[in-house]
Amino acid sequence: MSNSLLFIPDISGYTQFVQTTEVAHSQHVIAELLEILIKANTQKLRLAEVEGDALFFYKDGEVPSQEKLLAQIETMFTAFYSHLKLLEKNRVCPCNACATAPNLQLKIIAHCGELQFITVQNKSKPFGQVVIEAHRLLKNSISSNNYVLLSEDLSNVIGIPYHYKSQLFDFSTNGDVYDGKNIRYSFSEMDKKKLKLTSYETPYEVQFTGSPGLVIEKDYKVPAQELLEYITNYSYRHHWVKGVDEFEYNPEEVTRLGTEHVCVIDGKRLNFTTVTKTVQSGHLVYGEYTTDIPVIDSIHQFYIIIPTSENSCSLIMELYPQAKSIFKKIMLHLVMKRAFRKSIKVSLNNLESYINSK
Repeated sequence: MSNSLLFIPDISGYTQFVQTTEVAHSQHVIAELLEILIKANTQKLRLAEVEGDALFFYKDGEVPSQEKLLAQIETMFTAFYSHLKLLEKNRVCPCNACATAPNLQLKIIAHCGELQFITVQNKSKPFGQVVIEAHRLLKNSISSNNYVLLSEDLSNVIGIPYHYKSQLFDFSTNGDVYDGKNIRYSFSEMDKKKLKLTSYETPYEVQFTGSPGLVIEKDYKVPAQELLEYITNYSYRHHWVKGVDEFEYNPEEVTRLGTEHVCVIDGKRLNFTTVTKTVQSGHLVYGEYTTDIPVIDSIHQFYIIIPTSENSCSLIMELYPQAKSIFKKIMLHLVMKRAFRKSIKVSLNNLESYINSK
C-alpha cells in the first residue's frame, strides 16, 4: 500500500480562550477560523473530522511534494493570522473573547503512513496506528504554540532535510516517546512577520463636520458592555426594534466593522453595514449605515453607550440623515425626523422592557 498524508491544523490556546472568555463569542471566533483554514486547503485534502479546535485532513494514497506541502502550510498560516488581524482591526465588541482572539495561535501536525478505514453511519473515516500517531504528535515537548511539525516518516518521504532552512522555515529535530515508541520529528516555529499577511484598511470609520440631525438619550439599568451585546447581537433585534418584519444576518459571525445585515420592512429590504466613529475614551460605540431608506439618500445611526456605574449606563442615539435634493430635504425636515424620533423611542423602550424580562 502507498503512503497517505495526515494533516492536522490545531488552534492553540483554545481551551484557555473558551474557559476565560464569553462562550458564545469565542465559539463564533473559533468557527470562523476553522472555516478560514478549510478555505485555505489548496491541495484538495479531504476533511475527515472537525475536532473541536482542530481539523483532521488526509490525502489517501498520496503525499504532496515537498514544495506543495510547504506551500500548503504557508497558505494556512497566512490565512489564519490574516483573519486574526482582521478581527483585531475591525473589532466592535469589547468582550474578552473578541479582545483576546488575536492571541490565538496555530500549529500544524503532518504525518504519513498506510491508512486504514472504518465505516461509521455509512461514512468512511481514517483509522489505525498512523492516525493514532498523528494525534499523539499534537502532545509534544515543543515549548511554542506556533509551529509546523513534520514527522520523520513524512520528512523521509518528501525528501526534506532535518535542518531545512528557508526564508520562512527553520527546522530543528526533536522526538518524544508515545506508548513506548520514540517518534522523531522536525519542527519549525513560524515567524508571523515573515508571512505576507493580507493588508486591511478601515473604510468603515466615518467622520462628520456637522452635528447629528437627531439625538435621543435614554438610561438603562444594565452594564454598558451588556447593553452593547443586546444592540449588536442581531438575534435579539426582533425583540425590540419597531416595525421590522424580519432580520437577515450571519448567525455564525461576531458583529464587527463591515458586518452586514438586512431589515425587511413591508417586503422592502434595507441593507445595513456596520460602521464606527471616534468617541470619548471609555465610551462604547456601534454604528450602522444604509442607503436604502425611501425619500432620503442615506443615513448613519450610532449607539453611543456611556457607563454611569457598574450596573448602569446611558445610551445616546445619534442620526446623521443625508438628503441632497430640495424635495428630500423638505421631506426630511417636515416628516422623516418626526417619524424617526417616534420609531426610535418606541424601540428603545422595547429594548428596556426586553432587557428587564431577561
